Parts: sequence; C-alpha cells; structure tokens
Amino acid sequence: MRCRAPLLASPSSSTGPSGDDRLQAGVSMSALDVQVAERLAVVRDRIQRAGGTGVTVLPVTKTFGIDACWAAVHAGCTAVGENYAQEVVGKFAALEHSFGVHFIGQLQTNKVRLLAPIVTVYETVDRQSLIRELAHRVPGAAVLVQVAALAEPGKGGCLLDDAPALVAAAQEAGLSVRGLMTVGPTTGGPEAARAGFRAVRQLLDRLGLAVCSMGMTDDLEVAVQEGSTQVRVGSALFGQRPPARALVR
Repeated sequence: MRCRAPLLASPSSSTGPSGDDRLQAGVSMSALDVQVAERLAVVRDRIQRAGGTGVTVLPVTKTFGIDACWAAVHAGCTAVGENYAQEVVGKFAALEHSFGVHFIGQLQTNKVRLLAPIVTVYETVDRQSLIRELAHRVPGAAVLVQVAALAEPGKGGCLLDDAPALVAAAQEAGLSVRGLMTVGPTTGGPEAARAGFRAVRQLLDRLGLAVCSMGMTDDLEVAVQEGSTQVRVGSALFGQRPPARALVR
C-alpha cells in the first residue's frame, strides 16, 4: 500500500497519539515503544533548548527492523527515513502501513521504479537525470533538493550555486519541491557544520521554500540554531545501529 501521510508532520502534532497518550488510554506498549518514546522526548528537549519550535523529528530506521518503525509511529511520528532501496522494498512492499516513508539515501535512477509505490518524499534529488526519472515514474512527487553545502567528497548533493536551477527544473517537470536537504560533514564536530547549514537556510529563504532538512543526532543543535525545520535522527532514538546486511542499494 502506498501511504500518503502528511509531509513532515511534527511528532507533537495531532496526527497521531504520543507515547504518553497511549499509556493514558491504556494501550499496550512494548519495551521498545516505551524506550523510543522516552528517547524522543529527550531529542525534543534538545531541540527546544537549542531554540527550535515546530521542528520535525524524522526517525531514521535504516538497518532496524519494522518494530523500530512502529515504535516511532506509536511515539507520535508520522514518517520514517530510509537510506537503501532494497531495504525499503523488503520492509514495506507487502506491509499495510499508515505512515510516510522518506528516502534519504543517495538514489540511483534505476531504483526509482522500485520505490515509487512506497516512498512518499524523496529528500535526495541532486541531478537532472533523477528529476526526469521521478517525473516519469512518480508524477508530482514530493521532493527535497539535496545541497552539498561543503562539497564533501563521497556525499550526494548539488553545489549551492547549482541548486536554484535544479529547483526550477524539478518544478518545471511537475515535481512538488518542498525544500532543501543537506548533510553535515563527518569530521570536525558539530561546529564544522554551522557555516554550511547557515548557507543552506539562506538559500532556502531566497527560493521561498518551506522545508529545511538538516541536522542529525550529533549536530542537531547547530542545525536547529541555523534554521532547520527537520532533523533526521537514528541512534538517539534506537541506540547503536546494527550493521547493514548485504544489501543491493
């Protein structure tokens, strides 16, 4: 089933009950449900202390089982983030689910066909060929354009200077461009991401877009301070990530 959950809804929104609401209603919660709900509360507190309001937490469930996805949903989230095409198909193709699936990994054009019935938001659009394939396979798809703010080797994303043209191309192709996405550097600590995050937010404002997806477990405070509207969090919610199985990505 292809779900059409609201795009980037906040865990605290009225679209779903929080863990506390479920407990008060007498709904049975697993140990994982309780753990994720407690950890989500900690993440939301971190966001608030960083000055964030209305910031969405997107749980990153790559390499975790479907129980982790449901635990996040039971805690109040309305979507999860996944990185690997084959894992998305294996988890969700035959699953009746009511939550959104955001694709946040580097996306090969030949995988769009597999993902089209499942993914609700494509967050890593970074080239013309991918725009054309999405427009062909998923007309009107909700997308974010990924920007490589610091041009770090080995990561996806277009250059900052190229992003406006890519946004325009996606819009002209009929895609629904909701905003921009970026990934912070892997070295240098959270502060190393600040300049890039700031540049992406400034570009977002110039383009008149709404969604700024930036910040993960280790650098979410900096991202929120620089204007993120969505942070992508995995280990802070689910603990140490199990090793990826042999996946065709």
